[in-house]
Amino acid sequence: MAELKSGIRRWLIPGGIIVVLAIVAATVFFTVGRWLVVEDSLVHADVIVILSGRLPERALEAARVYRAGYAEQVWISPPVSAVDDLKEMKISYLGEDFYNEKVLIAKGVPPDAIRILERPDANTEEEVRQIAEDLRNLKFHSVIIITSKPHTRRVRTIWRKLVGSEPRMMVHYAQEDTYDGAHWWRHTRDALDVVRETLGLLNAWAGFPLRPSQN
Repeated sequence: MAELKSGIRRWLIPGGIIVVLAIVAATVFFTVGRWLVVEDSLVHADVIVILSGRLPERALEAARVYRAGYAEQVWISPPVSAVDDLKEMKISYLGEDFYNEKVLIAKGVPPDAIRILERPDANTEEEVRQIAEDLRNLKFHSVIIITSKPHTRRVRTIWRKLVGSEPRMMVHYAQEDTYDGAHWWRHTRDALDVVRETLGLLNAWAGFPLRPSQN
């Protein structure tokens, strides 16, 4: 009997630790999808910026925000693409930024209110650096960044780490985004979003040790 009690006591603490870790892991698993989604209250800004990706939902949202009177300009951030390589083979590729511009115009944004940023960026960190640099060069003090739901927390985190509070950034997600943070494990795209955004946040918190590959 004494040996049995001793054995129980010996396994009680490790067993308790395992149970606690299991509860923590389950809590993180079921809540991380919603935790990734944040959004700021909008006030008038100097410019709206569409981050690259998820055509056309981000452009559609930017057009809505523009028509609501929150800014007088819309900037488009172009992604790194195979335009030059395809051009050498005489293959026409217009690029995501071209179609984002067409969506904006179709939804009532005047062409002279649209600007495509000059430098294609490989990731969100590079996009944030370029946007902040352009804002400061133009003496602008505020921006509304349009992205997708699961990407919002990473955008906010990167902006705060690289830029700070000036210029002011408001992050806003596309209302037509179908991301389901409460059940992210049920859909492949949502699951990939959660994994990518979680890894991206870890990289940001660690000081950006991982960089985009240079081709």
